[in-house]
Amino acid sequence: LMRPLQGCRGRGVVVGTVTLCLAAGWALQTPAGVSLLVPQPNINATVAQNILLSVEYSCQGVATIEWKHVSSWGTTSIVEWRSGNYVNISTVYKDRVTAFENGSILLRNVGMRDAGYYFVTVTEEHGTNAYGTIIVNVYEIIYEDLHFVAVLFAFLAAVSAILICFMWLCNKSLHLFQKKTTHKLTASTTEEIELENIEC
Repeated sequence: LMRPLQGCRGRGVVVGTVTLCLAAGWALQTPAGVSLLVPQPNINATVAQNILLSVEYSCQGVATIEWKHVSSWGTTSIVEWRSGNYVNISTVYKDRVTAFENGSILLRNVGMRDAGYYFVTVTEEHGTNAYGTIIVNVYEIIYEDLHFVAVLFAFLAAVSAILICFMWLCNKSLHLFQKKTTHKLTASTTEEIELENIEC
């Protein structure tokens, strides 16, 4: 009983190897399909910044590229184009998107609603597809506001210190001037009294 099982197992290995070789040969004869590379799958941006959703695709024939945005507000189609042909940009993104031949898009002046998932689909004319995802996080510019407030506070503190020093100097000068004037008046009054006493 052991020998026939080993014989079947040996034939199974041979059949599997032949099948694998045939499948590999068939795969080499058919078109390579489409491949897609997403070099930066996570992007952090601040409000009003421009971001590049960068991808790189390759395929044998003509490809159709489509970008969609998915967030808590829903799914929105951004742009769709065929390599070397038309570009169809959604009206929502009409003035904010630039499409590039390699499949990338530039999104200008991002806002908080632009955060979410960006899905790109590259479809070859033979029907093969490749998919990519980029996660975009958008932050408000809080740190810049705090930086501005800190700089403004430091500037106002410096101006206040200069004004206080200037007022102190003015007060000192005025005090010295009053002392000299009082001393001169006292001296002149004493001289007048002495003159009046002499005349008398």
